[in-house]
Amino acid sequence: MPRREYWFGLPALRTSARSARDTVRDRLRAWKVPGDALCDAVLLVSELTTNAVLHTDSGHVLCGLTLTGDERCLRIELHDDGRTPVRPPEHRAGPGDESGRGLFLVQQLADRWGSARSTRAEGKVVWAELTAHP
Repeated sequence: MPRREYWFGLPALRTSARSARDTVRDRLRAWKVPGDALCDAVLLVSELTTNAVLHTDSGHVLCGLTLTGDERCLRIELHDDGRTPVRPPEHRAGPGDESGRGLFLVQQLADRWGSARSTRAEGKVVWAELTAHP
């Protein structure tokens, strides 16, 4: 079976995180990705979208989903116009902190994740990979 890909763009607004969650949920259901992987992917795309919206001057973001041909690996990409590389969190947010948990969640949920210069936008891509079908 060939790999599957799906791309969609959103304006860089706080409300776009919800649209990203809904779009990813619908696409992964259509691809019959199991519930645990689907839920983790929805949370990951929400965190990646929120980070791009809050921490870059992007006017829009581009999200990509790729499911490998053997349907074992799901890759999520979030492209934005930010130029600062994203690094693993140096410390956990405290109980009273209102933010700072997003990348920690990404680090905990993803099998692998990272950041690189984007080939599809003016800035960077942050990506995460999950096991879709064990």
